[in-house]
Amino acid sequence: MNRDPSDENDRRAVLFDLDGTLTDPFPGITGSIRYALERVGVEEIPDAEALRWCIGPPLQENFRILLGDDDPHRVAEAVHFYRQHYGAGGLFENSVIDGVPETLRDLTARGFRLFVATSKLREPAVRIVEHFGLARFFEHVYGTNADGSLSNKADLIADILERERLRASDALMVGDRKHDLAGARANGVAAIGVTYGYGTVEELRAEQPLAIAETPADVGALVVAWGARASVA
Repeated sequence: MNRDPSDENDRRAVLFDLDGTLTDPFPGITGSIRYALERVGVEEIPDAEALRWCIGPPLQENFRILLGDDDPHRVAEAVHFYRQHYGAGGLFENSVIDGVPETLRDLTARGFRLFVATSKLREPAVRIVEHFGLARFFEHVYGTNADGSLSNKADLIADILERERLRASDALMVGDRKHDLAGARANGVAAIGVTYGYGTVEELRAEQPLAIAETPADVGALVVAWGARASVA
């Protein structure tokens, strides 16, 4: 059955990951991780390039691996120092990925509802989106709560679907890491993986996304095609 696209509650919704999908946060995130590791007493601090894999997964998961320690107190201490450094300015050591604003502008013009769905804390995510002039494209920024809840992408996407009263069939997740795609699949939501971020093609394909995009322009075209197919389903 065809649906009236003027009905806002029935428009297609696209959930965008932030780091590696909308912006490139490499300097800020890796610098903040290195600062945190130094403050908790790690003697051999990895260089920035060796920390590329840390962009995307939940912060607590990263520090458990980096510290080789499941002690929740030590992990929490590292997270504290990371957020201290990141919030003081590391979050703006970041840049918008080329082509992203144009893609977002086109999708909003076509009537898609856009949301940010990130595993980082919501407050810095909002600051980043506003700082780089992207806030005008998004209805809402969703992220991890201060107590650490919703850091898992499956939980976050489920929360968004409930809060926005979205059917899984009317939502699409766009992200650069397996966590984005796995979280979507856990909720019955279609997903598009992007190769211009920090995940590998193999990592993305393993999660069986709807499609894989090499550029933000490709994302836009794939979203439009998905919306057209969904409208006649």
